[in-house]
Amino acid sequence: MLIKEQLILRILFNDMRILFVQAVRTKTVPLIAALLLLSVQMMAQSTLTLDQAINAALKNRKNIQAGKLDVSIRKLQTEALLKKYWPQLSFEYSYLYNPILQTSILPIGMFNANFPPDAMKAIQFGTNWTQSADLVVQQPLIDVSIKRQVKEFELQEKISASSQAQTEYDLAYTVAQTYLNIGLQEKQIQSAVTDTNRTRISYQLQKDKFDAKRLLKSDLNKAQINHNNAIQKLRDAISQLIEDKVYLLFLIGESDSAKADFAIDAGFFKQDQLLRSDLQLLKDSIPELRQLELQGNLISLQAQSEKAKYIPTLNLKGHLGANQYTNNFNPIEANSWYGSSYVGIDMKVPLLFGEDKQSKLQQLQQQGLQYHQQREDKTAQYQKDAMTAKIKMNRVIAQIKTFEDNISLSNETIRIMQERVKEGQETSSALNTEETSLQNMEAEEAIAKKQLWLYWLDYLKSSGQLSKLWK
Repeated sequence: MLIKEQLILRILFNDMRILFVQAVRTKTVPLIAALLLLSVQMMAQSTLTLDQAINAALKNRKNIQAGKLDVSIRKLQTEALLKKYWPQLSFEYSYLYNPILQTSILPIGMFNANFPPDAMKAIQFGTNWTQSADLVVQQPLIDVSIKRQVKEFELQEKISASSQAQTEYDLAYTVAQTYLNIGLQEKQIQSAVTDTNRTRISYQLQKDKFDAKRLLKSDLNKAQINHNNAIQKLRDAISQLIEDKVYLLFLIGESDSAKADFAIDAGFFKQDQLLRSDLQLLKDSIPELRQLELQGNLISLQAQSEKAKYIPTLNLKGHLGANQYTNNFNPIEANSWYGSSYVGIDMKVPLLFGEDKQSKLQQLQQQGLQYHQQREDKTAQYQKDAMTAKIKMNRVIAQIKTFEDNISLSNETIRIMQERVKEGQETSSALNTEETSLQNMEAEEAIAKKQLWLYWLDYLKSSGQLSKLWK
């Protein structure tokens, strides 16, 4: 059986089971419906909760995995930088041929009275072949720049983690939005089944009157149109549900289309306290705000690193080596090697870098102010969005209550009118008009219920409390 057909059967079983049983008992649907119910009951179906869907998406989506690798890379970079505190050891070796020896001018008059005082003589130093081997070790003692770099890299790790958290936050929001759409779509299917059953009763009543030559064809046509619209509404709802489930599969990283045969946790939509509770704004739980704060902190560290360039560095340095001097090519000539070594302190005092330090610091200060202002603006935006979502929720809750009351009254009116049509005390035209009015109200109610849950989801996101859906 094709996956689409399986899903349709599942949907019909979950959302129309009771209605079909009632309809069969009252003989208002064909026997084929009962057979359909019986066939679907034989199937098993798993329930997918919202937290399971979100956790599956966070686990399986490739862009989330790639983001986690970026965080790991940042950690490795920090670990590598920490090794700058370790002793630095190097070995150097060279074997040189000097075809032209270096010549120096010596004031021989200063050393020998037999020559005039200003007498000079050119003398060559060195040998034709020289060989050297040196082992140098350096241990940083004071180097503030390394400490500053480590702090910057650690903060970069947090920024990457915050960026990753924002990606996960947005993905969780999309998954929750799709999950709610599926749940609300299933409720809409159930409503569409009720409509289809009701309009079929109205149509059959008028069909009987038309067959008895007591009704105009135009009134029967209107009843048929209402019934056709109800059937199409049911088909559209089923099609939309399948589309939403396919999209949810994509979001949770599931490639097996057979896994689309799942049920939504209907109990989730029965928690009225979720829609009526007031939430506080948790700024630190909103990754975007956290990231702006960390970026501002990074600018402050970069300013400190800029100042640290002018702080002296102190290293412990040691050297052990040997040099060979020969006039012939003989790397192992005896008595031609001369050793050398030293241990000492190496201090470096930076004076000029060829940079405008003050301009650089001013630039960093302005960048830090930019991040601070952006965070304040974003915080105000989240506060506004949360307040707006709450206001919309309260408005829609009142609208839904009105819809429920009006729909209940309209259903009662239609049942009365159906009986009066049977007895010839009411016109079919009035019944058809009432059917159309009820369908319009139910459509508006379905839209309002969907808006309510989506506004609630926006309220969670803007308040920084979206994570309670999966943690």
